Amino acid sequence: MSTKASISKTLSRELNLSPNTSKKLLDIFINTIVKNSNKKNIKIGNFGSFKMNITPQRLGRNPKTKESYIICARKKLTFFASKKIKEVLN
Repeated sequence: MSTKASISKTLSRELNLSPNTSKKLLDIFINTIVKNSNKKNIKIGNFGSFKMNITPQRLGRNPKTKESYIICARKKLTFFASKKIKEVLN
């Protein structure tokens, strides 16, 4: 499993950057995707696209007590891999 720290270390090693610089670079990349995803879909060539979806309000149940409650509508960021990424994975 790759973590943010391991990706940052790989960036640092591959690009000969300091660990702090690679961490900042990764943080800026992630924050840019999150901020811009509210406005529009984000497409990164040969990688994939990010799309904001709104899940509708629904009924949920506590499995222990069988008590019902309403789960509010939420925003969800979904990633769709490009064809090239799918080919590499399969």
